[in-house]
Amino acid sequence: GTFNWASLKGLRDNPRSSSVVMVATVAVTVATHDLAKGVLVGVLLSGFFFAHKVGQILRVQSKSEDDGRARTYQVLGQVFFASADRFTNSFDYKEVVDKVRIDVSRAHFWDITAVSSLDKVVLKFRREGTEVEVVGLNEASATMVDKFGVHDKDGADDMLMGH
Repeated sequence: GTFNWASLKGLRDNPRSSSVVMVATVAVTVATHDLAKGVLVGVLLSGFFFAHKVGQILRVQSKSEDDGRARTYQVLGQVFFASADRFTNSFDYKEVVDKVRIDVSRAHFWDITAVSSLDKVVLKFRREGTEVEVVGLNEASATMVDKFGVHDKDGADDMLMGH
């Protein structure tokens, strides 16, 4: 009695993620005879689709400096579990430069996965013999990095040798 059957006509016109959420919510509600379970599935799927969409809004731009001996990477967007791999893969670790500056003043690190990805980036550059400087962490991101990050701690290179 709570379903609007006319909404089925819009399935093709609506964004695919919205249609999937609606169909899954209805299917679970009908299968379990429990509206709460259907709504829970809808909320979880919506959260998943939202995280995926926001994770795509991440850019890493770079520019060469100091006659090619240095490179600055500008990170723009949200770094969290859905965008961490994209963040890590946005850097050229094999470029021969003396120094890399990672400017995160227009980025935010949300979770432990994001901090771990920053650790990986810094340590990969260091393993190539490149000096790395991370600049512009906002207060919340800096708190996460201070608490969970290892790239700025003693013995960091040994801790993440496999990454």
